[in-house]
Amino acid sequence: MRLRARVPITRGMSEPAPAKRLYIKTYGCQMNVYDSERMADVLAPLGYGVTDDPTGADLVVLNTCHIREKATEKVYSELGQLKRLKQEKPGGMTIAVAGCVAQAEGEEIMRRQPAVDLVVGPQAYHQLPELIARAHRARGERLSADFAPDEKFDALPAVRNPAGVSAFLTVQEGCDKFCTFCVVPYTRGGEWSRPAEAIEAEARALAEKGVREVTLLGQNVNAYQGVGGLAGLVRRLATIPGLDRIRYTTSHPRDMDDALIAAHGEVEALMPYLHLPVQAGSDKVLKAMNRAHTAESYLRLIERIRAARPDIAISGDFIVGFPGERDADFEATLQLVREVGYASAFSFKYSRRPGTPAAAMMGQVAPEVADERLRRLQALLDEQQQAFNAAQAGRTLPVLFEKTGRHAGQLVGKSPYLQAVHVTAPDRLLGRIVPVTIERGAKNSLAGILELEAA
Repeated sequence: MRLRARVPITRGMSEPAPAKRLYIKTYGCQMNVYDSERMADVLAPLGYGVTDDPTGADLVVLNTCHIREKATEKVYSELGQLKRLKQEKPGGMTIAVAGCVAQAEGEEIMRRQPAVDLVVGPQAYHQLPELIARAHRARGERLSADFAPDEKFDALPAVRNPAGVSAFLTVQEGCDKFCTFCVVPYTRGGEWSRPAEAIEAEARALAEKGVREVTLLGQNVNAYQGVGGLAGLVRRLATIPGLDRIRYTTSHPRDMDDALIAAHGEVEALMPYLHLPVQAGSDKVLKAMNRAHTAESYLRLIERIRAARPDIAISGDFIVGFPGERDADFEATLQLVREVGYASAFSFKYSRRPGTPAAAMMGQVAPEVADERLRRLQALLDEQQQAFNAAQAGRTLPVLFEKTGRHAGQLVGKSPYLQAVHVTAPDRLLGRIVPVTIERGAKNSLAGILELEAA
């Protein structure tokens, strides 16, 4: 194990490590989920076991997201509640703030909430053991987050303990696109790609522990710069025994190259689901966002992807109420949505983030106007999602069963299109990919029955 920590050991060599409770709350993207899992891996050798209740925890980590203002304010609200729990716990509690809010607002966090013991950015969480030791000696230290990503990954434990049959796997970090609304380049740094050999080794280790599906993560995952790009990496991972499904997120239209499009049509393990954010349908707004693509180029890209993989499901991201967005610009977004036909999507009202170019732009949209536009957009997207799910009725889909359901005798699995599928099935099918005939589709899930041979 390669763990760069200098933590004093006070127990005798023959004594078992004392059980310490670790509570991690994760905000934001899938990459934060991955980071939280790796934090638990880093802290496990120190005797920390994960709990789902902060009450009585010895260490609480808030792994934060800085994309939207509400996410940031939720962190401060949570810290207020943790302060009370810390005061009530005999022996005290260590509170750490990690992630992108920590990177952007570290000093402000320490000022606003003195109960916080340490702050650690997304490129430095591998040093949590050392930071905790320092915090216990001299409370209130903040670690500079200016570490190279490779230093972080080199320091992480080689062995992961996946919680199920699906796992996230970070392959790329950072962003060089500098969309005018986004704080990621300032909190995660420039684009950096992990070596393919390290990614493959981690994927093989996960498969050996029963993981059947991996989702490759990156702020701009299809900007992966290893040999052969993301397409080459996907083809490499597809040869790993037991690893039957590969996904990736989040992508940028600028980095969707011919090789990756071809891989969607040729690599069976690459699932027919693509999250490809467009953000807006107005070229004027897209230019103001510095997206470096047009609505037309995005539509033509979708056509090429569907030509390579006709059954692919498309997901997207949208921002309404961006500075300068007028009624005609918003109507252009609705028209793009109608032309694409999304299986799912995420849509948000523009959030003004300090330090980003968009925050200083003229033409900030009134909140009530943005709210009304968001309601209209979400109504259309919900209609499309329900239609896509309803269209699965009568089809037989391979479903990866991941967990038991809320009802007795029920399992919940995942379709190739990332839909939750509820089925009456025996527990012995957990971890297996089984054909399921879909009976009906709801807004957020599908219901089906097992094929006779699977039952």
